[in-house]
Amino acid sequence: MHSTPASAPPSRRAVGLTLALISAVSFGGSGTAAKPLIEAGLSPLQVVWLRATGAALVLLPVAWRHRAVLRERPALVLGFGLLGVSGVQACYFAAISRIPVGVALLIEYLGPPLLLGYVRFVQRRPVSRGAAVGAAVAVTGLACVVEVWQGLSFDAVGVLFALGAACCQVGYFVLADAGGRGEKPADPLGMAAFGLLIGALVLTVVARPWQGHWSKLGGHVTMAGHQVPALLPAAWMILVATVLAYLTGVVSVRHLSPPVAGVVANIEAVVATVTAWFLLDEHLGTLQLFGGLLVLLGAFAAQAGGSGGGAEPDQVALDPPTASIPTNV
Repeated sequence: MHSTPASAPPSRRAVGLTLALISAVSFGGSGTAAKPLIEAGLSPLQVVWLRATGAALVLLPVAWRHRAVLRERPALVLGFGLLGVSGVQACYFAAISRIPVGVALLIEYLGPPLLLGYVRFVQRRPVSRGAAVGAAVAVTGLACVVEVWQGLSFDAVGVLFALGAACCQVGYFVLADAGGRGEKPADPLGMAAFGLLIGALVLTVVARPWQGHWSKLGGHVTMAGHQVPALLPAAWMILVATVLAYLTGVVSVRHLSPPVAGVVANIEAVVATVTAWFLLDEHLGTLQLFGGLLVLLGAFAAQAGGSGGGAEPDQVALDPPTASIPTNV
């Protein structure tokens, strides 16, 4: 009989925390690696196609090994590929082409509060008071980040794309949760691999990569005021920010409870903001940084409050997306 994450020994939890931290840090660098490629002349859709397709090719052996998931849960895998991979990434990359990386990711982290709204008003299931307070704190933080009192300082379209990524993340939450239910739970490794494969196929139709200026990958891009080969951020985006991030995130959940894995995943937004600050010179003001902190604290409270051990049996347990399959951006 296998031990549950909650009853796992300290050494197992330590391994899980380490892997979850690696996953969050890896995901956090995706926008910083992608933005120079976008500024070099590739469209956001072409960059996200490059990311998803490159990762899907690397994970083809994993998809083949876990191909049963496609036969047993085809609708689930298709939905995950459409929302959890292509939807989230396309909206996020479109957002960072217009607004700072850190801001885009902080807005995307409104996903947990939006999920609360979905659960409360669509599924009509109760949520805890702590989760509702966390959602309110996150929305307040978002208002500070985008400085709504100045008539939306950031590009409004960019903010809408970031909100679109947050909405797709809600679908990701729901599908990831559904994947662990039923008589035959979907294997998370198989969902990750096939999700990327399906996302890449969808993005091939939408992004039309045959029209891309791929010769740009043979040139140089600017990072931290220096010229670096364009293939360097491209390789980092595919191998580290996607393949490594997905695999370590999936395995980490085998050793942790969903709330703990979700809390560690919040580090992604911090990593994205810091790396964009140093590598892309995207500075945020003091009040915006404070707002970002509120977004993270609110997301943390929404997840911890919704999945606490004291919830009633019929009360929603908010399993963060990383609890089943890691997200990203």
